[in-house]
Amino acid sequence: MHIFAIANQKGGVGKTTTSVNLAAALAASGQRTLLVDLDPQGNATMGCGVDKRNLKQSVYHVLLQMATLEETRAPSPTGGFDVLPANRDLAGAEVELVDLDLREMRLKGALHEHRNDYDFVLIDCPPSLSMLTLNGLCAAHGVIIPMQCEYYALEGLSDLVNTIKKVHANLNRDLKIIGLLRVMFDPRSTLSNQVSAQLEQHFGDKVFQTIVPRNVRLAEAPSHGIPGVLFDKAAKGALAYLAFATELIERVKQWENEV
Repeated sequence: MHIFAIANQKGGVGKTTTSVNLAAALAASGQRTLLVDLDPQGNATMGCGVDKRNLKQSVYHVLLQMATLEETRAPSPTGGFDVLPANRDLAGAEVELVDLDLREMRLKGALHEHRNDYDFVLIDCPPSLSMLTLNGLCAAHGVIIPMQCEYYALEGLSDLVNTIKKVHANLNRDLKIIGLLRVMFDPRSTLSNQVSAQLEQHFGDKVFQTIVPRNVRLAEAPSHGIPGVLFDKAAKGALAYLAFATELIERVKQWENEV
């Protein structure tokens, strides 16, 4: 089982869009996939077609060990993968986890019990370095960083890389950066192309070859509760996420061969 956190401390960079669409694209490729929604806004949950308002249990209950993953996970009715859903209850977990034992390891423990159930687990992290994000980073083998090719994104990236280094050193020796995914890309923008070239120069093969363009159909899909890759399969954004899933599967196979 490969566990990847989708993380970026900057908000509005396409983390949830990437999480939902990558999960659907992996499932479409025949991979058994679980999407964990760690954001109290529950956008990934809704984007998968699961109604966050009607949840009896959520990832909140799993983190506080009031319910098991098995009791809580739900199939995405539109995506072909499982979801560990979230809603506003999760905002309370931040405070309640502080005094608990192994507070950073709660998600890791829950996922470990189901390590034979899935090929891929994707964790949609909130846009802040919180106890929730920390749970995601401690459970993961690697981090996928979606980012826009703009000036401020580069500044935020250095903060995130430092955070990942600290978690690697102190809490999770398995954690590494899997790669940077360029999203909401506008090829007509000179700045976008310049930042994209800078990323390739600094991070080399850590930058995924796939580039996800700005795409209206991807933005429309969540309001229908359908992942973009299934909402309009011919859209440029959908094709990009399908290509990204293929690239990620290939990259994982290479690691396994190296080991």
